[in-house]
Amino acid sequence: MADLRNPVLDGDVRVSRAIELVWREAELLDRKDYRAWQELYAEDGVYAIPIDRDAEEFDDVLNMAYDDARMRRLRVDRMTEGYAIAAVDSAITVRTVSRFVPTAVSDAEVSLRAAQVLVAYKRGTHDLWAADVDYTIRLGERDSLVRKVIRLVNSEDAVPAAGFLL
Repeated sequence: MADLRNPVLDGDVRVSRAIELVWREAELLDRKDYRAWQELYAEDGVYAIPIDRDAEEFDDVLNMAYDDARMRRLRVDRMTEGYAIAAVDSAITVRTVSRFVPTAVSDAEVSLRAAQVLVAYKRGTHDLWAADVDYTIRLGERDSLVRKVIRLVNSEDAVPAAGFLL
């Protein structure tokens, strides 16, 4: 029988730290603790949801979201100040992030691919969001997200409005 273990996942503390940060992010988003969530990002960090699943550069393509530090702060302000309908009537969410595959590992950074399934419940309706997600985590005294790219499986279809972060 073939050995299906991933040698990078087996005991690599750097990869474990990166995965723990991803899980922490999911927990903060489900609790709607957006201020703590934005603190997980490095100042030069990017959060993107491209329409084109194959996009690697996001400046010149259509994106559902493409946030640097300034745009993340503005988004969090809108979601926490209570003036936006998305903040007042936001969905209850539950995320599962799994199937982690390290794509690059060094003492400074870990890049991962993962699968995310998000169930959002609002006004008696469940919406399901499924995505492949690319993460880059900078390791240091305080590990931080440098890049999160959410590649929705139905990114080119009409998607329901998301008054929450993916």
